[in-house]
Amino acid sequence: SAGSAFWLPHGARIYNKLISFIKEHYWKRGYDEIITPNVYNLDLWHQSGHAMHYKDAMFCFEVEGKEWAMKPMNCPGHCLMFGGKIRSYRDLPLRFADFGVLHRNELSGALSGLTRVRRFQQDDAHIYCREDQIEDEVIGALDFMKSVYTTFGMTYKLELSTRPKKALGDKELWDRAEAALARAMDNFAGKGGWRENPGDGAFYGPK
Repeated sequence: SAGSAFWLPHGARIYNKLISFIKEHYWKRGYDEIITPNVYNLDLWHQSGHAMHYKDAMFCFEVEGKEWAMKPMNCPGHCLMFGGKIRSYRDLPLRFADFGVLHRNELSGALSGLTRVRRFQQDDAHIYCREDQIEDEVIGALDFMKSVYTTFGMTYKLELSTRPKKALGDKELWDRAEAALARAMDNFAGKGGWRENPGDGAFYGPK
């Protein structure tokens, strides 16, 4: 099973210990853990825009005459859960965390150990918030990252990846989102403590 790891007992113990460590952060930082399906009708990925940009890297197959796919990321599933009921601005922010299994159809020549694989689980979350909450939520997420990295003696560099050529949405909205992220980065790391990575954002937003 190229690109899919087998976890022996000792490895599984370490793996589960790491998950428990992250879950402790979830509880302290106000994240709600959810569980989502591994397989979706491809219509969802067309609706989200992922099929247009990412289908070649998805494991797709036919079920009863319709095209389905293994999920390569959690974003559309989390959006389904968020949109499953009427929400008030008073409900925000909502922080959904998910250790769901993801599959990506990476080329065999690109596979490398545990760093480039076809089947994996990631500490993944989506935060739904008002526009005036973006900066605080980004700073909170960066503090989460810093705490975990510091625990394991790891270092990091911060970049703001901006609007790519094949972006979805209005430029004005992109500009506001990028400005909010830049202010959060300045607050967290100080001016000059991060750099811009032009044009490398996701098709749906800066990162």
